[in-house]
Amino acid sequence: MSLIWIDGHYHDRATAMVSVFDHGLLYGDGVFEGIRAYNGRIFRLDRHLERLYGSAKGIWLDVPLPAAELGRVVEEAVGKSGIKDAYIRLVVTRGVGDLGLDPRKCPKPTVICIVDTIKLWPQESYERGLTALTAATPINHRESLSPRIKSLNYLSHILAKVEGIAAGVDEVIMLDSSGYVAEASGMNLGMVKRGVVRTPPPYAGILRGVTRDAILELAREAGYGVDESPLNRYDLYTADEVFLTGTAAEVVGVAKLDGRVIGTGKAGPVTRDLFARFRALATRGD
Repeated sequence: MSLIWIDGHYHDRATAMVSVFDHGLLYGDGVFEGIRAYNGRIFRLDRHLERLYGSAKGIWLDVPLPAAELGRVVEEAVGKSGIKDAYIRLVVTRGVGDLGLDPRKCPKPTVICIVDTIKLWPQESYERGLTALTAATPINHRESLSPRIKSLNYLSHILAKVEGIAAGVDEVIMLDSSGYVAEASGMNLGMVKRGVVRTPPPYAGILRGVTRDAILELAREAGYGVDESPLNRYDLYTADEVFLTGTAAEVVGVAKLDGRVIGTGKAGPVTRDLFARFRALATRGD
């Protein structure tokens, strides 16, 4: 059962409400984090909080609680929820204001912590791999809004996701304004070629995912080569394996992209190995 903390008070799904004048609703003016708990233990909460506060600073938003205190809120909410394997959504909005854009009319940010569960795909999707296409909708230009800011406005990614839904595929791959591979609709992307794990670098205009960073650490520990450099679609088409990483998705392979079979047409051995290593890491709480 969902448990929601809003500005110091607990609610359930039926009673949790925010004002229609909250600028998070009116303008997507705010930031968020998706976090996982495994067997009641929160995975890399400090990394998520660091990114949340960095995102807030990037949009000139002051989070009204110190990071340590907000961390205690998350831990308490997970404990109260009784959900052992939880998905946590932390949200900080500009707060309640008026119908204008001026953030000075929002005297107090709204802070929300949602504890629930999430499942993006059935288990068989992880075994057979996903189908995907390259979306026509690009990611936002990195000089317009830094992709390092995890803002509440995901409209470009939602439009790309809608393209995939209309085409009947599981997921989409988004490009940047120069045509280089960036990320999936809500996940980071990696590929494997001759035992080397490759992924776009943060400077290419991607969100630097907590799960992405964990996977790269695990790949190095396992002895795989790791290369963070720009990728194009040809690199993905000719890869031995392509996979996606994210808090909700964890690690999932891509079996087909733009009608082209990737590798053997199912989740590859490196992808499966990294997924097993990630689960072992996450469930021991590091």
